[in-house]
Amino acid sequence: MNILKKSSIAAGIIFCSGMAFAQAPQQPDITDQPVQQADPNAVNTTWRPSLVKDGIIDAVPHVNRTLPMNNIREIDAAWKRRVWRQIDVRQKQNQAFLYAGDEYTGGGAFIEILIDAVRKGKVTAYSMDDRFTTPLNMESFERTMGGTTDTIPVEDPNTGEITMKVVRREFNVNTVTKYRIKEDWVFDRNSGRMVIRIVGIAPLKDEVSETTGDFLYSAPLFWLNYDELRKVLANYEVYNPQNDLHRMSWADYLDGRYFSSYVIKTSANNPTGMDFASSLRGLEEGERAIEALREKEDDMWQR
Repeated sequence: MNILKKSSIAAGIIFCSGMAFAQAPQQPDITDQPVQQADPNAVNTTWRPSLVKDGIIDAVPHVNRTLPMNNIREIDAAWKRRVWRQIDVRQKQNQAFLYAGDEYTGGGAFIEILIDAVRKGKVTAYSMDDRFTTPLNMESFERTMGGTTDTIPVEDPNTGEITMKVVRREFNVNTVTKYRIKEDWVFDRNSGRMVIRIVGIAPLKDEVSETTGDFLYSAPLFWLNYDELRKVLANYEVYNPQNDLHRMSWADYLDGRYFSSYVIKTSANNPTGMDFASSLRGLEEGERAIEALREKEDDMWQR
């Protein structure tokens, strides 16, 4: 009797196990899944949009547009001064320039957004002249941004023979540590206030010694007209360290002057175009220049 019970129990276990095995769902073969292609509208080729809802918020597309800025008639401009500023991305307040890119629009770092806009024909890049007199053709632009070629020794793992091979070094976005801004300070009679507006912006690349690796100088790669660039920057969002949900566009960020910068040159008593960087007390001279501009606005109210 005990033997019969044991036999029936064993048969039941085998039958249930077989049913469970037969009903177990097949795991999908990952290799059979199609490879997601890169978004052609994204700034970098590595960005991929999420295929499922990533989070608990029902997010909607962020469609941003810029309102055109009102131009100041020459007859309404009572006073004008041109100022050049420099933004150092290594400062804590300027960490947004180093953000690798948001996960929604495919935007990259700020320099990647600028390069992508030029390559796709959204904006025109100009040579190192900040007056926008000489546009760069795509061939010249690619020579500047496409990196450099170098010859390195390569050892054959089988024979041990060493041969020289020409390799291409891609442009390193981390070499852009500063941005230069050209802006106008104009006292508008209609509004009775000083209007400060960005005219152009240029990324500065650090040049180092090939032998010692020491820093030599920073040089502008190209200049972009801000009125033209502003429409593009409205489509990319700035990293907000306080709240991942409430982010402003790059156009609002620059228009609102949320960055930290210092003055390197003004048009005041400067017929030769010298900047303060050549002076030992350049930062102090820049602060004095800004203080003089603020005092000028007060003087215009008293007239």
